[in-house]
Amino acid sequence: MALEELLPPNQQKYSNIIILRSVLVVSTLLIALSVPFFGLVMALVGSLLTMLVTYILPCACFLAILKKKVTWYQIAACSFIIVVGVCCACVGTYSSLSSIIQSYS
Repeated sequence: MALEELLPPNQQKYSNIIILRSVLVVSTLLIALSVPFFGLVMALVGSLLTMLVTYILPCACFLAILKKKVTWYQIAACSFIIVVGVCCACVGTYSSLSSIIQSYS
């Protein structure tokens, strides 16, 4: 979408957008085929960052923004979610790193 918005308004035609999207897909395919263990690297990034963005940061920001207005139930629930998110991120990151190391040996 960002690249589509960079096109001048008179060039934002359906055919140009299809060509731009096709070029992006083909370039992504070429990068994925040229980088060894691309799937394992993506699993590493996903396991680490997905847990951070979807579970840990929202709860931490909620608790930071509403410091004095949260009930102890909300604190307990957010703390539980943060702990589970950190544990899952650690397990996923360890699993991905061990798969990458096994692929190199």
